[in-house]
Amino acid sequence: MIPIDLAGRAAVVTGAASGLGAEIARFLGRAGAGVVVNYRRNRAGAEQVAAQIIRDGGTAITFQADVSDADAVAALFAAGRHELGPITIVVNNAGREERCAAPFELKWEDYQKMLDLNVQAIYHTVRNAHPDMKTAGWGRVVNVGSVAFNRPFPGSAAYVTAKGAMLGITRGLATELGPDGVTVNLVAPGWIPVERHASAPAEALEKLVRETPLGHHGEPADVAGAVLYFCSDLAGFVTGTHLPVSGGHGGYV
Repeated sequence: MIPIDLAGRAAVVTGAASGLGAEIARFLGRAGAGVVVNYRRNRAGAEQVAAQIIRDGGTAITFQADVSDADAVAALFAAGRHELGPITIVVNNAGREERCAAPFELKWEDYQKMLDLNVQAIYHTVRNAHPDMKTAGWGRVVNVGSVAFNRPFPGSAAYVTAKGAMLGITRGLATELGPDGVTVNLVAPGWIPVERHASAPAEALEKLVRETPLGHHGEPADVAGAVLYFCSDLAGFVTGTHLPVSGGHGGYV
């Protein structure tokens, strides 16, 4: 077995108080990285995630920040750097279906809100991390998109627009930051049941399973494992990549 060792690295995981972000933070902590568990509202959840990382022998702190706010992100990175050292791993996980409706029932403000949360946030986080990464000659950025970009669902126009833009900024940054030793990749989860999906209709979930070649839903650990790979030296020659983690559902494009 080839171990993944991130000892001596420090990571920021956005939206890490629950769901996929929480599992990603735990995976990075188990691999030895010091982790900044970012949250916007769920302080209790973030503290639980950090406490578990510490119980497992790792190092973690929590920090509240709206990642679409430039000043808040600057404060987030300043705190992480002060407590854990240079930040050379960034996982942009914060993102959600803010409002689903027919495309022109949505106002442009709804589209802009999704772009701010999913794309402007990447700009802010990577801009703050880049000096540390450039100094180290090593950096990892992993953005969490969605296979909905390949297979939109009804009412998802604003969400899918933002997820498509995430792929664009991923590839642009991969090109620009590669000379500094920084890789930038995107993981695109399929249907991964987490807390915010608790009210999803059972018939819709059954249909998704039937349409998934592997015949079952994924787990948060499936996504966290893919993120961990991209954060490791195993992926040192992989950048600008779009990796669906979907059991084959909607993930071939």
